[in-house]
Amino acid sequence: MKKIKTDAPLNQIGQNIMAARIKAGLSQQQLSAKLELLPVYICRGSISRIEHGQRIVTDIELVALAKVLQVDPNTLLGWTEDN
Repeated sequence: MKKIKTDAPLNQIGQNIMAARIKAGLSQQQLSAKLELLPVYICRGSISRIEHGQRIVTDIELVALAKVLQVDPNTLLGWTEDN
């Protein structure tokens, strides 16, 4: 996959993922290990890049993250009933 070069964040959900991970009491490494059981492989470094808006999140990854973090995918997307 070709890297996208831009100053803009590559995702808008990184902060929501970080907040849900912290609320769940998981480290980035623990989150990575739980994702592997699904099996969706996102290494700890990639989780850090996601949380800091430096890496995109695929739809499969979004669903897996939501499942492990026990939140609705819409919560990670920042979508509420008002949107």
